[in-house]
Amino acid sequence: MKKNLALLLIICSFCANANVRLPLLFSDGMVLQRNKPIPVWGWADANEKIEIHFNKQTKTIKADKNGKWSVKLDAEIAGGPFELSLKGKNKIVIKNVLVGEVWICSGQSNMELTVKQAQNFESERNDANYPMIHHFKVENDMSTTPKEYIKSGKWEVCNKSTVGDFTGVGYFFAKKLYQELKIPIGIIHSSWGGTMVETWTSREAFENSSEFKAMISGMPYFNIDTIAKSLSKSIEDRIEKLQNGKVSQVNEKEYLEPSYSDSNWLEMNVPDLWENQGVGQLDGVVWMRKTIVLSGIDVQKGAFLKLAKIDDEDITYVNGVEIGRNNMYNVKREYTIPAGLLKEGKNTIAVRVVDNAGGGGIYGEGSDLKLITDINTIPLDGKWKYKVVKVVSSLGPNSYPTLLYNAMISPLIPYAFQGVLWYQGESNADRAFQYRKAFPLLISDWRQKWNQGDFPFYFVQLASFNAFDGNSAKGSKWAELREAQTATLQLPNTGMAVTTDIGNPMDIHPTNKQDVGNRLSAIALNTIYNKKRVFSGPVYKSMKTEGNQATLTFENIGSGLSTTDKYGFIKGFEVAGADKIFYYATAYIKNNTVIVFSDKVKNPVAVRFGWADDASDDNLYNKEDFPAAPFRTDDWEIITSSQKYRL
Repeated sequence: MKKNLALLLIICSFCANANVRLPLLFSDGMVLQRNKPIPVWGWADANEKIEIHFNKQTKTIKADKNGKWSVKLDAEIAGGPFELSLKGKNKIVIKNVLVGEVWICSGQSNMELTVKQAQNFESERNDANYPMIHHFKVENDMSTTPKEYIKSGKWEVCNKSTVGDFTGVGYFFAKKLYQELKIPIGIIHSSWGGTMVETWTSREAFENSSEFKAMISGMPYFNIDTIAKSLSKSIEDRIEKLQNGKVSQVNEKEYLEPSYSDSNWLEMNVPDLWENQGVGQLDGVVWMRKTIVLSGIDVQKGAFLKLAKIDDEDITYVNGVEIGRNNMYNVKREYTIPAGLLKEGKNTIAVRVVDNAGGGGIYGEGSDLKLITDINTIPLDGKWKYKVVKVVSSLGPNSYPTLLYNAMISPLIPYAFQGVLWYQGESNADRAFQYRKAFPLLISDWRQKWNQGDFPFYFVQLASFNAFDGNSAKGSKWAELREAQTATLQLPNTGMAVTTDIGNPMDIHPTNKQDVGNRLSAIALNTIYNKKRVFSGPVYKSMKTEGNQATLTFENIGSGLSTTDKYGFIKGFEVAGADKIFYYATAYIKNNTVIVFSDKVKNPVAVRFGWADDASDDNLYNKEDFPAAPFRTDDWEIITSSQKYRL
């Protein structure tokens, strides 16, 4: 019996090792990059011979002593569908393989935001019959060392049932490309909301950077599971001391009941992420409760509950009855309270919040937090009771640098592609000045790792959002981050889509992803695909002063400067004298230059345009409707100049 069992284990081990294996990118529905050699790689037994067939090509390769192998197929023109087959000790056949244009889409939440979260989703879904557009989503994962495999992912063909889960920016970019080129388009989507640029950059890049090598030398090599458990225990101890009681899920069912007494619970301000308050860093489960008093008139009919946004998930109860739940962190919670549930006197709202990573809690605008009855509106912002019942690993993608590069980018190398679309920066606003080095470092790092030359790298400049009410008077981190993004255009083969006019001052996740994708596609269509057209808005070039007026010239004016103001006045300009105090300026277009002045500044020294977190008032365009990029003519000290990334 023991001999038979041992034999069986040997056979099973042999079978498992004998199978030729491929990265998950090589699967049904994949899109290969046209007009470039096509890397194919995988694993097999040591020294195993593998035969590869694609279209009219046949290649033979032998695995090395560690079982790794790689080969380059010859470049192919756009077309398909084809089959890609591999034969070693086993055979793999990959079907519906297309050849066309492949783009990697990466960054944080505004790249992560899906088509179903974008504006006009129903219309977009009804139009989503594009079988030549395929999408691959890399599942979120972290690692302290470069991985060979992604955690999971598969290719999806674009149709009404799948398009909702595509990256919005990437899809609208791909849709425009397909409409113009009529060839297959592949989108590889690897992004994670709330992440900093440093987590997407390799350790080697930091080690070779004078700006970051001291920082990375202090990062230990460690097991990610071990450090996660240690951090969780540390946070749990801190929370138990804070709330003077155990973190436990034993009595959870009691917390939704109106009869439960929460008098010994702590309080936090709502709306606001709990990381900004006494709770501090926490991922896990937290109950939040609010008791309100209603009159008899208020409860005669049903009502409407608005809870702003909740990061990440919620189950919401009123007087012990569930009225709604949602697991999308950037969606406003709006729940109907049925007639008869509310009662005269005290009423209890209980919310079970689950936060998986990053910020947590009820957040957004106070005006979006209220109970609306038939005759009254009761504000719900202010103090809420809370109790932490579970702490999960606090190790997130921003806990250390390189974690997402290792797990979500490195396994994609050396897959052939055309270029990268990048939408990130919000999480680096506190270190905007250093982003001038951190962002170009990432671009150069990826280019070096892929060894495909200076491939196109197009990115989205931060949209308008009133993050900190920043402006020229008090300083604006978001304006400084936009400036760092503009400076990155000094790298070869880069492009930037300006989006200050299509953001939402009250929402960090604007839903107009159509124009973002279209503006990125305009860069690609002009620069790569020879569809010559205007693809950028005006970019500041020079300034001269005469009296109290400054005259500004611009590049990329297309067929001429324009403004959306019917009287011809341009908003967003400020002017300062030697005292460095900026005043709102009158600005207008003259002979394709912009004249700027203020009665309060007799001798202008500096001009700024769109220098604010919320730059949505900016209305300088070219006649092709591309907005001007924010800028400043001065080099005066900014508020993030001394902020550095530290472990």
